[in-house]
Amino acid sequence: MTINRKEIRRRVHARIRKKISGTAERPRLAVHFSNKNVYAQLINDEKGLTIANASTHDESVGNGATVATAVSIGKLIAERAKIAGITSVVFDRGGHIYHGKVKALADAAREAGLQF
Repeated sequence: MTINRKEIRRRVHARIRKKISGTAERPRLAVHFSNKNVYAQLINDEKGLTIANASTHDESVGNGATVATAVSIGKLIAERAKIAGITSVVFDRGGHIYHGKVKALADAAREAGLQF
């Protein structure tokens, strides 16, 4: 049997999602990393709505899925959360280990004013 990393990450993410859910007052900050991009969303799971998002597709952020771009995405999502009137979120690491890019994005969002 071969190890399929995407399948393992999907299973870990499913376990995480059983335990956490976003509300209107405290949405879920979901992060996703592809090989080329970094994505972050604030999601209200009760209504199934995305409140705010940020990614490396935005012109104000650099290219690539690096720690530096993860920091800028963390700051950008925190700014957009403030505009939407959100100060507290639930962090969803998306099945990734809390290390490197995930930790950098979370720390930058905390420094910019989000609480989680």
